[in-house]
Amino acid sequence: MTTAERTAPPDALTVPASRAPGCPFDPAPDVTEAARTEPVTRATLWDGSSCWLVTRHQDVRAVLGDPRFSADAHRTGFPFLTAGGREIIGTNPTFLRMDDPEHARLRRMLTADFIVKKVEAMRPEVQRLADDLVDRMTTGRTSADLVTEFALPLPSLVICLLLGVPYEDHAFFQERSRVLLTLRSTPEEVRAAQDELLEYLARLARTKRERPDDAIISRLVARGELDDTQIATMGRLLLVAGHETTANMTALSTLVLLRNPDQLARLRAEPALIKGAVEELLRYLTIVHNGVPRIATEDVVIGGRTIAAGEGVLCMISSANRDAEVFPGGDDLDVARDARRHVAFGFGVHQCLGQPLARVELQIAIETLLRRLPDLRLAVPHEEIPFRGDMAIYGVHSLPIAW
Repeated sequence: MTTAERTAPPDALTVPASRAPGCPFDPAPDVTEAARTEPVTRATLWDGSSCWLVTRHQDVRAVLGDPRFSADAHRTGFPFLTAGGREIIGTNPTFLRMDDPEHARLRRMLTADFIVKKVEAMRPEVQRLADDLVDRMTTGRTSADLVTEFALPLPSLVICLLLGVPYEDHAFFQERSRVLLTLRSTPEEVRAAQDELLEYLARLARTKRERPDDAIISRLVARGELDDTQIATMGRLLLVAGHETTANMTALSTLVLLRNPDQLARLRAEPALIKGAVEELLRYLTIVHNGVPRIATEDVVIGGRTIAAGEGVLCMISSANRDAEVFPGGDDLDVARDARRHVAFGFGVHQCLGQPLARVELQIAIETLLRRLPDLRLAVPHEEIPFRGDMAIYGVHSLPIAW
């Protein structure tokens, strides 16, 4: 395949809902081929525009760590992944799609809520929630859907607690989140879901103004620096990212361990490996398959290729995390591997703010499942599991398990 023939998300560069032959945990074939043959290469986007694909670990880190590559979604030539994505980012961007100093100003408002010390103090509460969910899931039954009864509720409960969002509204925000993350949602569908979610969060901000609590939205209101729409935009980012990413990592991690019984057995025998195993699972699975977008503000040489000012870039962290020069044998899962150099949370000033929380949630979720369900197994053949190839966050739509 020539570089001119490559097509970027949501077609050839995302992992299809089903693919045979091939492993559903691997990066999409075009990404793997690009990493092998042309690690910095041209690609055509869904709307006919072009951008650069950057696929190697060192090059991805170089782009994401270089201030000459902008995250500002309003710059002409910014590589939107889908029409729906352009609707989300282009009309109401979060600080993820801004540059400093505005990015830093908004991010600093949340930093204290996600520092390691504060998140570690939440371990007992997260553990209690995890055990309660397993209790409810297993009472009087021997099978369940792990996604709906454990993987999705756990991070949803935690992020609702942090934000001050009533968990009883979870069906509302999970459905809107699904529309926002579906790659083939139309701009009209995205606009409606986004508006409904923003209206809900703005209304919640007004409620906190009258009846404050100690959660994030209430504290943002009390700062007096943001209006209700800005608070709602920040809340949308935290609410959507705070439950979708960890939920899908939990389900996929469980599935890939069940598919690698030797690795599962080692974790059961050596629970001290859990923390490191979470880093390896983050590296191996890399649930953001579609690339992290940037745009060059001046000419920059990356991987021997000149990326000109005004050209878009997609940093393919899925292939970067399989780079054999950094992770020998990276196409294999090894729960004892030192995977700390992975870029699953991004890199540079825009790397994931909530990564300490995600780590704690994943460590607790995996340890709890292995401890509480010693006979954990799939309840359906692997071929029947519906993968989320249609979503911006990869995972499974459901995961039937038995014990």
